[in-house]
Amino acid sequence: MTAVAVASAPVHRRDWTELVATVLLAVAAVATAWSSYQATRWNGEQTKTASRVNAVRIDAARAQGLAESQTQVDIGLYVQWVNATATGDEELATFYRARFRPEFRPAFDAWLATGALEDAGAPPTPFAMPDYELAARADAERLDAEAEVLAAAARVNVQRSANYVLGVVLFAVALFFGGMSTKLRSQGLRQVLLGVGCAVFVGAAVWVATFPISVSL
Repeated sequence: MTAVAVASAPVHRRDWTELVATVLLAVAAVATAWSSYQATRWNGEQTKTASRVNAVRIDAARAQGLAESQTQVDIGLYVQWVNATATGDEELATFYRARFRPEFRPAFDAWLATGALEDAGAPPTPFAMPDYELAARADAERLDAEAEVLAAAARVNVQRSANYVLGVVLFAVALFFGGMSTKLRSQGLRQVLLGVGCAVFVGAAVWVATFPISVSL
């Protein structure tokens, strides 16, 4: 009876470690699959955000180009008005002034109100007035700011994807130790490897649990 009891004790210990190893392998496999899925999802989120960044920056460039074109038109008409005024051709000056763009007129009127034609200390041109505001330029600045926000979000998504990839690596390490523990005959080594695998898995699981989740329904 004593010999049978002694002989069965290692078997019970082996069954216990095998049970723990089996559970570890199962949950680590699921965690690996989940982390892989999340890494793919966040990589997709990064790609979509990056596409939006490019689209917004294209719109910002268009708005900036429009603002520059409008400024060139305003400068051209203003120069012609100055030339006509300097030569005393009031009819031609009135012709050009009537064709000022609506966004330029408030700045021009405010500039004239400063006595710029007589006062050397006045702002040199209407373009130096705070009244000179272009909607296209404001749109370009707004879109540039939006692009920066989206770019920051894309960088965050890249980091999230990388974190999940690291989670996959850690769970794979846990799988390795758990699997190796079932191949050894030494009970001590089996327990050591299994303990390391469990420790790595628990640490990785706690860390991954703090990550945001992206799910496609």
